[in-house]
Amino acid sequence: MSIPLVVNGRSYSLEVDPQTPLLTALREHLDLTGSKYGCGEGLCGACTVLVEGKAQRSCVTPVSSVRGKKITTIEGLAHGDDLHPVQQAFLDEGAMQCAFCTSGMIMSAVSLLNRNREPSEKQIVDAMDGNVCRCGTHTRVIAAIQRAGRQMSESKETRR
Repeated sequence: MSIPLVVNGRSYSLEVDPQTPLLTALREHLDLTGSKYGCGEGLCGACTVLVEGKAQRSCVTPVSSVRGKKITTIEGLAHGDDLHPVQQAFLDEGAMQCAFCTSGMIMSAVSLLNRNREPSEKQIVDAMDGNVCRCGTHTRVIAAIQRAGRQMSESKETRR
């Protein structure tokens, strides 16, 4: 079956089973490997992408359920050499070590900041609760999200 997808601003038509996980379609059919396979159950957050601007676990999302919706992966956040403010803040704050969880963390943070540019620490912790990081950079992740929110408020960042 042909499934139309809009990923990072580009239109695709994939010949896949409608129940194929979005993560599989992204990684195996579109060669977008920034989203990671972690638990396969939507619990670790490594596979997080944005669907219509909201964080969604792609490993448990059937590709048919996002037919024609705007999907953004980590590869679609930057504009050329200009990183998205959340990506830049993660670098500036050293909010990653092994980086396996980083793309999912960044996508969840972008989703949060799309809704609230000035989240409290508790709101950040609550929003990031489904993203597992075993390296222990949690305080730096919070600082990065706060930094990105400030920068996005100052620049009126609305591109995603």
